[in-house]
Amino acid sequence: MIDRASSTEPLSSLPSYVLDLVRSREGFGVFADGSWRRTRETFDTLAPASGRRLASVASADDDDIEAVIASARAAAARWREVPALERGRLVGQVAAGLRDRLEDLAVLDAVDGGNPIGACRFDVRQAAELLDYMAGLALEVKGETIPTTRGILDFTLPEPFGVVARITAFNHPLLFAAKALGAPLVAGNTVIVKPSPWTPLSATLMVEIAAGILPPGVVNLLTGGAPVAAALARHGDVRRISLTGSVVAGLAIGRAAAEVAIKSVSLELGGKNPLIALPDADPDAVAAAVVDGMNLTSSAGQSCGSTSRLLIHSSLRDRVVAAVTERMDALRIGDPLDPATEMGPLVSADQREKSERYVADARAAGARLMCGGERPTARALRDGFFYRPTLLEEVRPDMAIATQEVFGPVLVVQPWGNLEDALEIANGTRYGLTASVFTNDLTAAMTLTRQVRAGYVWINGVSHHQLGSPFGGVRDSGTGREDSLGELLSYTQLKNVNIELPRAASRPS
Repeated sequence: MIDRASSTEPLSSLPSYVLDLVRSREGFGVFADGSWRRTRETFDTLAPASGRRLASVASADDDDIEAVIASARAAAARWREVPALERGRLVGQVAAGLRDRLEDLAVLDAVDGGNPIGACRFDVRQAAELLDYMAGLALEVKGETIPTTRGILDFTLPEPFGVVARITAFNHPLLFAAKALGAPLVAGNTVIVKPSPWTPLSATLMVEIAAGILPPGVVNLLTGGAPVAAALARHGDVRRISLTGSVVAGLAIGRAAAEVAIKSVSLELGGKNPLIALPDADPDAVAAAVVDGMNLTSSAGQSCGSTSRLLIHSSLRDRVVAAVTERMDALRIGDPLDPATEMGPLVSADQREKSERYVADARAAGARLMCGGERPTARALRDGFFYRPTLLEEVRPDMAIATQEVFGPVLVVQPWGNLEDALEIANGTRYGLTASVFTNDLTAAMTLTRQVRAGYVWINGVSHHQLGSPFGGVRDSGTGREDSLGELLSYTQLKNVNIELPRAASRPS
């Protein structure tokens, strides 16, 4: 059972259409062999905008986990024999199904996770686009021939793992759950999706959509807390696991996966990402990018890829900090379902308190607050998990807020005087997910790009992802790459085949 303190009063202030949609998700969460499974326990999901109960979702126990894994295992032998083009075609139909239910999926994410409705609609469109992309790569799951000596044929066969578990994060619920299907399914695996217990509702609808298209057992769902994720990782029949989450979660999944078998594990984890602005950069462009790169309007700063450290050359500091402060202060915080809202609440009281704690500790250590650092005072926002966008100056590299991921709307400023200092600050954390460099000096940009420890680097840009470009981190930001051909191939294992061809019989003289 997942304990989540909240008001037990139903969220009756929601429009009737939204209430009906939310109520249609009641009790769902465990999906196996093409149907929903009733569980002994449930947990409540909350509306971050009000702190009130939304719906009761199934909390899986050991029997439920075994049933779901059995469903995926039974379907795996049949699904791998479906021709690659047909698998791709069916995945493309799932993408179309998401587009058909775009508004329902976006509304569920907005009320369950707190992201603004416009951002949630974008997530659905992006999820469908990524599924279409993977579907189009179906024929790229292929082997190669190896040059050999005369009389020998050597080639490779990429084969699916079988059952794949994908454990997803709360900050983009539908996007992460839906795109988790693409690569494993196209590669011939069956999939078990385990969404975050903070935001499970859209995943239950996504699975219904996919189940209307795919054979029973090909797509399965498990909802619940960390013990469910650990049980999946530990199970001997699950040989391929992917997690999007924190470093702590990644370590836990890695340990669980290693307990019973040798498994393939990919981890997309946290980041404390630098935006490095050189003295020749346009201050206004830097200020706009800093706010954009914080992902405030898409997830209230709850993003592993947020450029949450502004490493600014001292000559630009005052102008850029003033402009960033003005932009952050001007963001409209409000109801996620209001189209005018630019930033919604954090996903939970715990997430907000984490931001508050980091900010308080930083200020006590000497950091200077430029904006934010408090909850909004508007009556309509008092019960939700809202926190104003926050900017801190005079942040030293030894402060916790300079090296640890806050996962909230908190940006720190760290000035520098020469590139060596900038690089030392940029690489001074355990993470290595993204980085951004702003300059018109191509040589300096490429020098920093090669030396900064990050898996994804923008030059004169932030946050934007090109379809097909591999995304992932180094060091404690994880292993593996997503959203690319490399991700698709990572859901296969290579089998090498070596054939000694029979020699021709000697001809009679």
